[in-house]
Amino acid sequence: MKLTAKEVYERLLNDDKILTKQGRITFKFSNVDIIVKQKDVVGNIMQEWLEGWLRHNDIEYAPNDNTQMPPDVFLDPQDKRHNLMEVKAFNYNASPSFDIADFRMYEREIKDKPWMLDVDYLIFGYDMSKDGVVTVKNLWLKKVWEICRPMASGTGKKKVIWPLNLQIKQGVVHKIRPAKWYGVSRRFRTFECIEDFLSAVEETVYKNKDTRDDGPSWLDATLRNYEEFYGERLRVPRWYEIEDKYYLKK
Repeated sequence: MKLTAKEVYERLLNDDKILTKQGRITFKFSNVDIIVKQKDVVGNIMQEWLEGWLRHNDIEYAPNDNTQMPPDVFLDPQDKRHNLMEVKAFNYNASPSFDIADFRMYEREIKDKPWMLDVDYLIFGYDMSKDGVVTVKNLWLKKVWEICRPMASGTGKKKVIWPLNLQIKQGVVHKIRPAKWYGVSRRFRTFECIEDFLSAVEETVYKNKDTRDDGPSWLDATLRNYEEFYGERLRVPRWYEIEDKYYLKK
């Protein structure tokens, strides 16, 4: 049976009623069984559980051999350019802190493979009690631009506004990090559309010294490949034209 990411999401919520269920993570080694109470292991296990859920429900899928890039699973194993799903999980009592992708790999991937922009992100917000009971507090299905926003780094005169929320080490961009897309932010908004997200990616390509050489041709090549695949020409604004929509200045 083939399902879309939206159908998987709706089945988890409405048929399986996942928000009402409980579970525990157990580990058996040398005839000793324990209940795992470390929250930092839950995220990876939720992804494995989801694949087990797909198999249990006879839903077709194929895992992605490239664990460094989305998606985690192809919901149509015969067509790996449509119906792509990435699985993420985070501690609901804290802000989302998972990696979306390595920035350098991602900007090149979406340029050459425009269908990567259409990945559906299935996101579990979980809780673990002191007794190790795991519950899912919320479940979302999002596109990448709906979970991304700008950020500020540094303070005072050294303060820098980046178009994306990023992990930066020694001035070099490494990972794209998510926004807290639920609730209300007083500083930054998540992106409204794919065009504004691409504008932010292009600006980050230029600002990041490790990808700056890709800048002059990046957007043209991305739009050309997107149009060839989808038959639609996107109109992407420059970042300075839309920055004020997303950076809420005091």
